[in-house]
Amino acid sequence: MAGKSGRTITNVPEKSLKKTLFCWEGMLVVLFILINIFCSIISQSYQFQNVLREMPRYLTEMFLLFPMAFILVLGEIDISVGATVCLAATMTCMASNKGLPFIAVVLVALLVGTICGMINGLILTRFQELPPMIVTLGTQIVFRGIAEIALGSGGSISLSNVDGFRMIAGKVGIIPYIFFIVIIMAVLFSVVLAKTTFGRSVYAIGSNRLAAYYSGIHVQTIRLIIYTVMGFMAGLAALFLTSVLYGANTTTGNGFEMDAIAMAVFGGISTSGGKGRLIGGIISGFTIICLRIGLGQINMNPQLILIILGILLILAVLLPNISARLNVKKKA
Repeated sequence: MAGKSGRTITNVPEKSLKKTLFCWEGMLVVLFILINIFCSIISQSYQFQNVLREMPRYLTEMFLLFPMAFILVLGEIDISVGATVCLAATMTCMASNKGLPFIAVVLVALLVGTICGMINGLILTRFQELPPMIVTLGTQIVFRGIAEIALGSGGSISLSNVDGFRMIAGKVGIIPYIFFIVIIMAVLFSVVLAKTTFGRSVYAIGSNRLAAYYSGIHVQTIRLIIYTVMGFMAGLAALFLTSVLYGANTTTGNGFEMDAIAMAVFGGISTSGGKGRLIGGIISGFTIICLRIGLGQINMNPQLILIILGILLILAVLLPNISARLNVKKKA
């Protein structure tokens, strides 16, 4: 806008290089670089080709990160996704072993996951007084219980025909197909959350649900859509996980919900709702995956790896609060 003096006035603040570098996402990029340097020092096997070869089994959790970010921005949580992955993987293996065409097997995985997510969404939107943590805890027990009943006393199932799963576990050169799909999904979910009316509505609901409702936002419809998409992505994760494991058991998907939440929170998405950007979660997701691969190559105890990730998560929650307190003291 031009004033009488002929000067151009803009209401868009300029982004300085310093602010870009010292924002949370900028620091995550620096951390990602440092962790890759650290892993290459401690493990001689930590090379680009080896990382890509080991990455597919970890990338399945990235499918859960994207819708989990939407749920956290809503100010809610879904801890049933690991059990949804278990149930979808179990049904996928059973459908494959029945001799169904592979396209039908794919549909079974996606349909089972979508139904589970829709069940969560319907319960939470029909009974709005119920807390999401309790509801999804209950459905977590139910979904995994159904999987355990289906698997029987052995508690596991192996694929009798792996041809279709080998196909989706293929590569373009040295880069696995799943890597490209994760990147496409990352771009899609990031654009929806940051650049669309739907994404702005999600932020509005997370900031103040009642105000969002009175401003004309279809709060319950958006919640139902997000939980259903969460289920669909869990089914997709189950499909690709099955292509890596060639089977399923009662522990399939254990801890996936916590990993997805950790990636999102470490990426700067607030658990209280209304804050955070998905790009931070994506960077933190790849950072955590690279750290796991590097530490796994030196045969570090998996429980110790979990402790390290837990410490990183606590620091991710504490640092913004510490920074805010320091700023308050400086102003005082």
